Amino acid sequence: MPRTLTWAALLSTALLVTPGAATGTARAADLSLSVDLTAPTHPISPYVYGMNFADESLAKELGLPVRRWGGNATTRYDYRTDTTNRASDWYFENVPGDNPDPAGLPDGSETDRFTDQNVRTGTDTILTVPLIGWAPKERAKACGFSVAKYGPQQSTDPWAPDCGNGVRPDGTRITGNDPHDTSVEIGPEYVTGWLGHLGAKYGDAAHGGVRFYNLDNEPDIWFSTHRDVHPAGPTYDEMRDSTYAIAGAVKAADPGAATLGPVGWGWSSLTLSGSDQQRCAIEGCWSNPPDQAAHGGLPFGEWYLAQMKAYEQSHGVRILDYYDNHWYPQGSGVTSGDPGDAATQALRLRQTRTLWDRTYTDESWINQPVYLIPRMKDMIARNYPGTKVALTEYSFGAIGSLNGALAQADALGIFGREGADLATLWGPPAPTDPGAYAFRMYLNYDGKGGRFGDTSVGSTSTDQSQLAVYGATRRSDGALTLMVVNKTSSDLASPLTVTGTAPGGTAQVYRYSGANLTGIVRGPDVTLRPAPAASSHGTPSAVVSATYPANSITELVIPDTVPPRAPAGLTAGRPTPHGVTLTWPRATDNVAVTGYEVGQKSAAGTTEIATTATTLTVTGLSPGERYTFWVRARDGAGNHSPKSRSVSVTTPRR
Repeated sequence: MPRTLTWAALLSTALLVTPGAATGTARAADLSLSVDLTAPTHPISPYVYGMNFADESLAKELGLPVRRWGGNATTRYDYRTDTTNRASDWYFENVPGDNPDPAGLPDGSETDRFTDQNVRTGTDTILTVPLIGWAPKERAKACGFSVAKYGPQQSTDPWAPDCGNGVRPDGTRITGNDPHDTSVEIGPEYVTGWLGHLGAKYGDAAHGGVRFYNLDNEPDIWFSTHRDVHPAGPTYDEMRDSTYAIAGAVKAADPGAATLGPVGWGWSSLTLSGSDQQRCAIEGCWSNPPDQAAHGGLPFGEWYLAQMKAYEQSHGVRILDYYDNHWYPQGSGVTSGDPGDAATQALRLRQTRTLWDRTYTDESWINQPVYLIPRMKDMIARNYPGTKVALTEYSFGAIGSLNGALAQADALGIFGREGADLATLWGPPAPTDPGAYAFRMYLNYDGKGGRFGDTSVGSTSTDQSQLAVYGATRRSDGALTLMVVNKTSSDLASPLTVTGTAPGGTAQVYRYSGANLTGIVRGPDVTLRPAPAASSHGTPSAVVSATYPANSITELVIPDTVPPRAPAGLTAGRPTPHGVTLTWPRATDNVAVTGYEVGQKSAAGTTEIATTATTLTVTGLSPGERYTFWVRARDGAGNHSPKSRSVSVTTPRR
């Protein structure tokens, strides 16, 4: 959940940098966009378009790829009684779930119903499993800090006045409370039982069951969020040992399931254990954190990854699949639901640079470059190659406003370009919110399932702070999709050069902007003109000239009109009197090749047979006849290659 408020107050070295003024508008000549289809590419993971707790109607419409059950309340949850502890979010209370059939538990629990929705919408599930070692003791209301037991407190639940916030009237925290007031101890056996229940009901991960498991939620700040049962921040060693136990139990119960950890709250989680975060917030030991010093001075994330690698080397099992860290930009007002004033809105759009830009100094108490996704990838490369990158909570705020939608569209483009593997938005939009349209631009821009491409291509802007561009080709039909985000309050005209495609075609235009906040508008097609000779360097290139309205998201869809190459190497086997088997290599020059047409010519005429295979046994031939065959490749857009080199056979007589 967002952590700009209380956490910043804990940091004795915090320095908030006042956002600068907006950069102003650029003349058309100052801006240019380019996409290079000849540059290296990489796949875009569909899981970067995920959400936490998305509405079923929106999830179904979008074909939402992944949906997470997470947050503070999931750290202490018992599927057997369908009861959560709401931790510091709500007076450390145990709250039984609103369950229509408690007698039927564990069937029909909150997590069963969550998974049921995902099954209905074809969405993969992330569930949170506990590392904390505690779960609600029974299906009944209970308070972590009872006023009757621990005395008066600064705040109490207005609907349950015996449940306090654990802070005395003088501002000191209550310590020494009994965790058993709300909770009982649990361990790996709890996870084994839970996954057994889920597997029996939904199958294992390899057969349509729950695919992902978060290894708890923001454990490095349990000392704040769950201090009634875990008042001390977890150390390096506790995080290693609890991960070994719980992730090991997950893998033993469902070897095909993927695990995500350590699920840190944000910036400090990359370098500090919970123990160091807690202690240094009080003592100011940031330059020499004691837990870090006791572990060779290694930043926590680096050490954690190395420990996960050591486990695999010792046991032959990978128990960490995704390195997961939450991200809430720390700039003042950015993660608020309120878009804020003009300066805050400009800051929100700049703060997407924290995801990737090594030159951007974060405008908050962090006050240094973050470049989160490349940083996490670098940490993985040094310590545990093969681990994927996840952000199972993030938010740039104001998802109900156009400004928030622009930031969201920018973030989704960055996730694909930078090669993140999974991301789930915290605080999902309502279907009518502008933020929902940011997702629609990538997952359903035309209302008919039209999706942004799945292979990222090289895309650059001369000024991404004004016009950002993201490009991807689509395997299903070879189309090139280009997302352009105008982050300014002015209309901006810019040429967009596409290297590696021929001029003469057209680009479809889909746009979301302040002109219509209730829908994506299909604009007039634009023409691909020849690029200037000086910019093509002998490679086919085209230019799209367009004006991008102020505060808008524009998607250009350029259909694939380039036919695949003719298949090479067609061969014919030894014919029989009535048939022959033809084979040819699979076409590899065009990722959108979806099938082939095999031509046959004889004295009786010419026919073609469609197939998706690279071998075909032709039957119904006549003995003693000569037949000539060729093959053409067909791509997803319906383009056909030229005919291959032909081969001829004469069927033997009886």
